[in-house]
Amino acid sequence: MKWLSRKVTCNSHGQDSSYFLGWQEYEKNPYDEFQNPNGIIQMGLAENQLSFHLSESWLSRNPDAAGFKRDGESIFKEIALFQDYHGLPAFKNALVGFMEKIRGHKVSFDPKKLVLTAGATSANETLIFCLAEPGEAFLLPTPYYPGFDRDLKWRTGVEIVPIHCSSSNGFRITQSALDDAYKQAQKSNLSVKGVLITNPSNPLGTTVSREELSLLINFVSAKEIHLISDEIYSGTVFDSPDFISIVEELKDKNLEDTDVWNRVHIVYSLSKDLGLPGFRVGAIYSNDEIVVAAATKMSSFGLVSSQTQYLLSAMLSDKMFTSNYIAENQKKLRERHDMLVLGLQEVGISCLKSNAGLFCWVDMRHLLSSNTFEAEMELWKKILYKVGLNVSPGSSCHCTEPGWFRVCFANMGEETLKLSLQRIKAFVESTMTSNNDVGAYSQRQSPRNSRRRSIPNWVLRLSSHDRESDR
Repeated sequence: MKWLSRKVTCNSHGQDSSYFLGWQEYEKNPYDEFQNPNGIIQMGLAENQLSFHLSESWLSRNPDAAGFKRDGESIFKEIALFQDYHGLPAFKNALVGFMEKIRGHKVSFDPKKLVLTAGATSANETLIFCLAEPGEAFLLPTPYYPGFDRDLKWRTGVEIVPIHCSSSNGFRITQSALDDAYKQAQKSNLSVKGVLITNPSNPLGTTVSREELSLLINFVSAKEIHLISDEIYSGTVFDSPDFISIVEELKDKNLEDTDVWNRVHIVYSLSKDLGLPGFRVGAIYSNDEIVVAAATKMSSFGLVSSQTQYLLSAMLSDKMFTSNYIAENQKKLRERHDMLVLGLQEVGISCLKSNAGLFCWVDMRHLLSSNTFEAEMELWKKILYKVGLNVSPGSSCHCTEPGWFRVCFANMGEETLKLSLQRIKAFVESTMTSNNDVGAYSQRQSPRNSRRRSIPNWVLRLSSHDRESDR
């Protein structure tokens, strides 16, 4: 294969990860209520299907937008012809208005500082291209979205150094964890260019606290590095505490006229908040004029279609619709979240307390045969092949503690979720009956040392890989 590029022949995209394997197995045997009732139920897809009826209802009430008309006259030719990569002004204005509404109008955004991209995947990669050179590094708190190994590293050549967070404090970011990650990068001769966080967190389903945001701002300010805040789940917050955007914290600290103001960047998308991953609408927001100019030029490799921009500019400009959508969507997310959490509690499985997102971070450590990632893989395969549920093992999210799983709840109907819970209940009952010693590994061993010994090489490497196709 010497006549092909290294990008084509290298194994760094994620084909060999457990996360990707779960998707492959689901696609071979997908659950269908009538055609394949014993198939695998997809609980590994962070997709929001709970409020489609609201969007579809809006479309039926606004035939001009859906039919590419203005005042009853077709504008198909106008939007079918060439558009430059700066995007339609009407859409950019509508998008920043929607972003402001989600944040309770506590912050404002300038559409001139917004760069449109084909989803958050493109936005994150474009930012990395703008901010770092191959061989340099970004720090990411663990557990983190598996697809970041692809989005941030595969084509850019940039490395990821994990900020190891622990269940002992709900996986919150600490000063010591930040310092340890920075020192680890230095030991590996990696120049750190920034920190990237997801807020709300994927896979934790929690909002980043004001204390953590302040800690991060102080850290990147002291190190003179960048901070990327991926806020694509900002509209999915369904319970307290409220979502705090990184921009709000910057303004509260009166940092608008400082260097750090230009080194903080936001990634956004309509894939989660509006449930439109197939529309491929993402965005970069930055106060750095050079970054905005470069990212705008680079966006020509992944533009949002003019037709999509025209339709969504009309939808997002409808303030009554957006207000109703945000409120109703958050209500439905809360109901579905509670349904999953309570259903798992009934069979003795707990979840990290969460208030946002399309998933729960589920604690199945007591079901492991030993405190190792090998045991986590063993349990995951049983859940996938025997129970018929595709969930995401914590090791694919770089969690350093075996036994955690991300379980999605918003990409299916209520009856399908009920069936999933029935399957889990039957599995847990049969497991505990057949083996009373399941999960009874010695608690006297040192968790720190056993964790290190049991982490597979592919987890310890800084190049573990995964994908998620919905950003």
